[in-house]
Amino acid sequence: MEDNRSQNRVTTTETTFKIIELLKEQDGSCLSEIAAELDLAKSTVHRHLSTLKDLEYVIQEGDVYRTGLRFLAIGEQTRTRRSEYQLAQEKVTALASETEERAQFITEEYGRGVYIFREIGEHAVQTDSEIGKRIPIHATAAGKAILASLSDNRVNEILEQRGLPSLTKHTITDKSGLLEELDEIRERGYSINDQENTNGLRAIGVPVEYENGEPLGALSVSGPTHRFQGTLFEQTLPNLLLGTANELELNIQYL
Repeated sequence: MEDNRSQNRVTTTETTFKIIELLKEQDGSCLSEIAAELDLAKSTVHRHLSTLKDLEYVIQEGDVYRTGLRFLAIGEQTRTRRSEYQLAQEKVTALASETEERAQFITEEYGRGVYIFREIGEHAVQTDSEIGKRIPIHATAAGKAILASLSDNRVNEILEQRGLPSLTKHTITDKSGLLEELDEIRERGYSINDQENTNGLRAIGVPVEYENGEPLGALSVSGPTHRFQGTLFEQTLPNLLLGTANELELNIQYL
């Protein structure tokens, strides 16, 4: 499958997006740095950057090129094209306010988890969970909640495509172990992330499903291990998230 996709790729388009992604990751870069990082001729990079500037997707500040605000309109349109996402945003805001922790809504695309909404409560810890970030889906509470809602065939496809990379010493890297946990999640209704993505961070996640059982995404609340323990972690947060997801699913039915 990967080979077929590679054969259909347009090399110049692929190069353009590599440059865009590099500018995003480095928050700007000069021509020579881009050429060195991507192992391209400076003349090639210059042509791509010039085209992106002409189309107003890249700005130039001295010798440094950066992504332009035109991407903002594309990203926001992508995020808001589903009215269901707007309902999810309201719940994320409410969860962050009530728990005073970090709340997020994640969906799955191409076998990865993608942050759609995130809100920071008064006592939330800072992490790198920026909007649009793509993450290994097996290493977060929301990601595992989504996996538990998918068909066995789709889960196997994702695991075959993305594998089970280790992010911390707590990350599940064994397929049979993950499949057993997904069964447990289906039975109790929520997932747990115990430092599997970030050391010192725990999270509770719940799937948000359409009436037919297909997942829209998942809600989660995360916080430091010293606060996420005992009754709060084992009962209060799971019950809050399950109730919130149920309300969201009911609202989605009447869109």
